[in-house]
Amino acid sequence: MNSSATRCREVCDQVRRHQRIVVTSHVRPDGDALGSALALASALRAIGKDARVINHDASPIPLIEFPGVADIDVAETVPADTEALVVLECGDLERTGLTVPEHCVVINVDHHQGNSGYGTTKWFDASYAAVGEMVLEIIDGLDVALTPDMATQLFLAIVTDTGSFRYPGVSPRTFTMAGRLVAAGADPVLTARRLYDSNSLGRLRLQAAVLQTLDLRASGRLALLHLDDATMGTAGATSDDTEGLINLPLSVKAIQAAVLFKQAGAGTYRVSFRSKGQFDVGAIANSFAGGGHKNASGCTITGDRAQVREAVLARLLPVLAADPTVEQTGG
Repeated sequence: MNSSATRCREVCDQVRRHQRIVVTSHVRPDGDALGSALALASALRAIGKDARVINHDASPIPLIEFPGVADIDVAETVPADTEALVVLECGDLERTGLTVPEHCVVINVDHHQGNSGYGTTKWFDASYAAVGEMVLEIIDGLDVALTPDMATQLFLAIVTDTGSFRYPGVSPRTFTMAGRLVAAGADPVLTARRLYDSNSLGRLRLQAAVLQTLDLRASGRLALLHLDDATMGTAGATSDDTEGLINLPLSVKAIQAAVLFKQAGAGTYRVSFRSKGQFDVGAIANSFAGGGHKNASGCTITGDRAQVREAVLARLLPVLAADPTVEQTGG
């Protein structure tokens, strides 16, 4: 049995030992976080556990129509009677935003590089394209049959975290699992419509406004975007409408990387990085105490707009200059 299979079995053994279980993921949850948590909680209930999903932040409005998302509890503290907390795709426990009781067993399941190795039981494997793939293996290990809702939740997880099967990490296993989920009741067409064809008019206006801030560097291979509260207000947009803005410049063939600077309060910016091919923006985010994937990552930086931009450029430009002929392969 390989190490990943061993770790999966250990996770299954651990959850079987406990009755009251909470499943959670990172602050500002995305499709992988939500779909994976919901499917796992359903599987735990299927084997007789008292399981629920609790997140620190509310779910994005565009994902509310997916099964179970509207029923997720939002809180700041894990209930005192919780015996085990399953944490999905969080590099450290603090990323959940939750206060965890000291007696609580913590189970850490993650596929992001840089996981700190926290928890009583841990399963980390960066070869998985989405934590939804790992959760499907846990569900198999628990000998639980997939329901249509669980299949839909895991399909959402895999589709969103792979960028519709466009990001590095996608493997034959990814497509095999996606096929299983469709056979179990997931609807790829309906999923795509909910994800990509249900935008608000405010989002469309916001896209146009943000593209007006486009600043190209490194001979047109690096794109910088800026978003502030005033732009959001003028567009009539909400925070949910910002999802995916960072990816807009990457549709241009010559652009290898994009950075979005989003105002997060006075003197603070959330910085999102995206890239294509071999350009590792995950390492850039890590240098600012952030995290994520090789081609999708982020961090928070303190300073005014000019200071933050210059700090990021000081890390990015030398990397691009050192290898100006990076091909867009593998992504």
